[in-house]
Amino acid sequence: MTEEQAGEQVLRPGVTEAAGVEHEAERYYPNKIGRLYLMSLEEVMGRNGVSALLNMAGLRERVGNYPPNDLRREYSFSELSQTSQALETMYGQRGARGMELRAGRVAFNYGLKEFGPLLGMADLALKLMPMGMKLKIALNAVAQTFDRFSDQPTHVEEKKGQFLYVIEKCPVCWHRHSDTPCCHIARGIIEESLRWVSGGKNFRVEEIECRAVGDPTCTFTIDKEPLD
Repeated sequence: MTEEQAGEQVLRPGVTEAAGVEHEAERYYPNKIGRLYLMSLEEVMGRNGVSALLNMAGLRERVGNYPPNDLRREYSFSELSQTSQALETMYGQRGARGMELRAGRVAFNYGLKEFGPLLGMADLALKLMPMGMKLKIALNAVAQTFDRFSDQPTHVEEKKGQFLYVIEKCPVCWHRHSDTPCCHIARGIIEESLRWVSGGKNFRVEEIECRAVGDPTCTFTIDKEPLD
């Protein structure tokens, strides 16, 4: 699909919604996170690509008008969900997954500059800690960013050999159905945070639950041992 065609086609939210979501009050990210989300997509697909994407999502008013760089909670979960759904419509599940994974990695690095100092993520002493402790601190810092600054309750659990990263209310899944887990941008953020704190190592991250497929949460498993 060309950008011109994408700009002409407008995605309309489906009447069928994820279980339990249709009766929930709208939730919000701070404008800063909404802005970083769109900037990350722009890094992956270019400004014209994001403009076509926003047009397809029915968000023409957002073209060239990203949210301001502040912490007011005004960027709705519905808007992010529509944007993510439009990306899948444009590029298919596989293409959208690759783009959102890349955007998630970019988003972590943007977010590190904005939120890292507030959460101790810029502390050089962090990288001198044992690996397991570093991973736990990094995952908790990412979760706390969303839990503290947005309407996305997020926490980290630990079990033998793995961490669990749990998103209780996910904007990607908001008012959305999918036959497979679709929170790829969150996975990209998690993967990049682990790569950053470990000095470049890769870890297996898998989404095992997703609200868009009917699960109660969006949950990721993270192996404690690196792949390489």
